Amino acid sequence: MPGLWFDELSVGQRFDHPIRRTVTETDNLLFTTLSHNPAQLHLDAEYMKGSEYGQVLVNSCFTLSLMVGVSVGDTTLGTAVANLGWDEVRFPGPVFIGDTLNITTEVLELRESKSRPDAGIVTFLHQAWNQRGELVASCKRSGLQRKKPA
Repeated sequence: MPGLWFDELSVGQRFDHPIRRTVTETDNLLFTTLSHNPAQLHLDAEYMKGSEYGQVLVNSCFTLSLMVGVSVGDTTLGTAVANLGWDEVRFPGPVFIGDTLNITTEVLELRESKSRPDAGIVTFLHQAWNQRGELVASCKRSGLQRKKPA
């Protein structure tokens, strides 16, 4: 699925990404250990039984990566020059092993690049929702996006 050129995007455009993903224990374990995060809340089920959640929390950096990654096929695959940054990253609700996440994206802003006439800067709002329709993650992502070749 190819991404869209800068010229094909419009402010307010929404994407309800068709890919949904159920988070597994392996996802959380691998991501947490690969990123050297030893926090008990991601790795120790017995410890977490005594917490307010009663179970392991999925690493929020995995949730962020999954949320942005799912959006790529519909938005920036093959048309992105560079990711410029993430702002206002929020996790208003927990993600647990077994949750199924679906992702939405909205184009918030488009502006011409001052230094690259063949590209523009796009700001996306990505949101992740669990199977109960609860918002569990969001972020604004800015990227340098190619314009359609002449």
